[in-house]
Amino acid sequence: MARARRPRQPHVPLRSASYTRTEGDWIVRSVPGSTASDRSYRCPGCDQLIPGTAPHVVAWPAGEHGSVDDRRHWHATCWAARDRRGPGRRRY
Repeated sequence: MARARRPRQPHVPLRSASYTRTEGDWIVRSVPGSTASDRSYRCPGCDQLIPGTAPHVVAWPAGEHGSVDDRRHWHATCWAARDRRGPGRRRY
């Protein structure tokens, strides 16, 4: 007698693929390129495009005043250097 097979469940990516942490007044999530979307984003640090498939960082203000609309996608190096930029740097 053959065993009945269960229908295969669709693949759901793990949320743990990205790492969320708090840095000062910001909530920061590292997004690996393999789970990123095909969409492109403009980095507020260097004003260059980030391909959605490239690893990057998403940051938004912590606390009750931060919302989904406040999220910004950064190159990881731009996020790390945001406090060391010279005059004319964008403040996000």
